[in-house]
Amino acid sequence: MARTKTQPVESTELPVLDGEMLTANQNAMATLQASHSDERDMVNQLLGQAQMAGAFEEFSRTVRTSKLAYVKENKLYRALAGRKNPNGSVFSGTWEEFCQVLGMSSDKADLDIANLRAFGEEALDSMSRMGIGYRELRQYRRLPENEQAALIEVAKAGDKEAFLDLAEEIISKNAKEKEALTQRLDDVNADYEAQGEVMANKTKELDTAKQELEKNRKRIQTATPDDVIKDLRGEVVGIQFEVEAKILGELRDGFSQMAVHGAENGQDHRGYQADLIRQLEVTLATVRSEFNLPEHAEGSAPAWMTADEA
Repeated sequence: MARTKTQPVESTELPVLDGEMLTANQNAMATLQASHSDERDMVNQLLGQAQMAGAFEEFSRTVRTSKLAYVKENKLYRALAGRKNPNGSVFSGTWEEFCQVLGMSSDKADLDIANLRAFGEEALDSMSRMGIGYRELRQYRRLPENEQAALIEVAKAGDKEAFLDLAEEIISKNAKEKEALTQRLDDVNADYEAQGEVMANKTKELDTAKQELEKNRKRIQTATPDDVIKDLRGEVVGIQFEVEAKILGELRDGFSQMAVHGAENGQDHRGYQADLIRQLEVTLATVRSEFNLPEHAEGSAPAWMTADEA
């Protein structure tokens, strides 16, 4: 009987991993598991403390807030997702739900975190022991950085009286500065309003002038030569009346006062007055000469007083 040749059997065993590779993978897995375990432990710890007859509220403000800040910054509240709350519904893993489970609103938690970041654990814990409330802390957060830093240093010292004196002084100073700035702003606004009124009046006057100019332009385009000269004569007569009124009114009144003064003080002002009249005569003569105007016959009425001109 012929002997068959034995075929080599292939091995089905898995290859052995290199020792260093196995150790590295094991370390990475252990680190990942430890990280997730720490996060779960933190969340479970907070949730458990919240369920222990208000034990969570018994923490100092800074310890409680620092834990909340850590949960929010690392988004550990997502660990709630999939869990059932007491009413049977399922959590979706939000920050608001996490705060609700702890028996506080997310707004209050966010406010505590903002105070912690602004003042630090030591100063905030000291201010908490002093009885500083949320209203005061909100005021302190709004202060300039240098003044806020001064308050923090005094708070760390734990001297309540010194802290309150400094806080009152800083807030009073800022209130006065704010009042002064508000007054300046009101003054600036008042100036702008006054300027606005002036500009509005100027704009109105300009619009009126433009309308009058447009009316005159159209009137000139359609007016006859007789109508145009009649209008021009009317304007010139108006100017002449205005000048004459000034002379017979204000100038004459000034001369009368000078005459009284001269009589009371023994002075003669007639030479000075005569020079003024002479200047007016020279001015009128210059206009007459420029336009080559004739002299009126003595006793005749001025042309503008004739019946036709009237």
